[in-house]
Amino acid sequence: MKTTKAAKSTPVKPVAKKAAKKAAKKAAQKATAASGKATGVAKKATATIKKAAAASKKAAPAKTAASKKAAPAKTAASKKAAPAKTVAKKAAPAQAAPKKAVVESHAALVRRARRINRELAEVYPYAHPELDFENPFQLVIATVLSAQTTDLRVNQTTPGLFAKYPTPEDLAAANPEEVEEILRPTGFFRAKTKSVIGLSKALAEDFGGEVPGRLEDLVKLPGVGRKTAFVVLGNAFGRPGITVDTHFGRLVRRWQWTDETDPDKVEAAVGALFPKSEWTMLSHHVIFHGRRICHARKPACGACPIAPLCPAYGEGETDPEKARKLLKYEKGGFPGQRLNPPQSYLDAGGIPAPPLGAG
Repeated sequence: MKTTKAAKSTPVKPVAKKAAKKAAKKAAQKATAASGKATGVAKKATATIKKAAAASKKAAPAKTAASKKAAPAKTAASKKAAPAKTVAKKAAPAQAAPKKAVVESHAALVRRARRINRELAEVYPYAHPELDFENPFQLVIATVLSAQTTDLRVNQTTPGLFAKYPTPEDLAAANPEEVEEILRPTGFFRAKTKSVIGLSKALAEDFGGEVPGRLEDLVKLPGVGRKTAFVVLGNAFGRPGITVDTHFGRLVRRWQWTDETDPDKVEAAVGALFPKSEWTMLSHHVIFHGRRICHARKPACGACPIAPLCPAYGEGETDPEKARKLLKYEKGGFPGQRLNPPQSYLDAGGIPAPPLGAG
């Protein structure tokens, strides 16, 4: 029985081996085919990469050429633009930054304006008219002569004039050529001679040789406008008036009390900020400050006692040491405008001006 079973099972092993070999062969063939396909894909990918590289190489010279062509154009444009930029840089300092207006109510403006006047009154307690005079006639003549010249030059000239022509009647009858020679140092001497002789004739003929004390009468005199009239009324008759000279007009605009330039409009605008009783001394305070500290071209901002109240602070020198060198101040030893100043000015350290031809 055992022998029979063994004989039957023997042929099975060769069949199994053959089947296994066939399966292995097919699997190998499939693997080879798959690897071939993968290789083909890889080759295609490599070819694509090569094509892209070639294309980039072709594009590179074009890009370089284009950039090279563009570069000179850019350089040329920048070269052309450069001088304009340089000019703009040079021109920039000439363009002053716009001034910011002080935004304040009318009540705040009145308070600030009056505080400035109080501060100036403490700085210049000896403020006074800077024309030498002994009577209303001398003051009105001196004020007419002060047009387009300094008070100092007028004060140096009038002693000789009044010594020769002490009254309106004397000057009215004077020889114009002789008067011209005396007034020559004041400039515009022919026109001024005509004015003072005509003024003297009007005083002698219409007012009995006396200077009138009313504004409406004063402005009728030859060479006398509102400014001159207020100088005479305020300083010879004690009647309040605002004197709008170049210093006064410049400062009140810097302080933004008004932006008016016409003297009559400046007078009205500033007069509305102060009691009438303060007008005459206000004029002296402002004019003194304009001559001594708040100069036209280079104000001494760094040495100004009212700097915190001034909207124009910074227009001038702000360094304290440099600003102090710009002061033209009695207490710094500078002579005043008058040959015969009031005692209060001398007590404050003021020095009288020298006579004509001295020094």
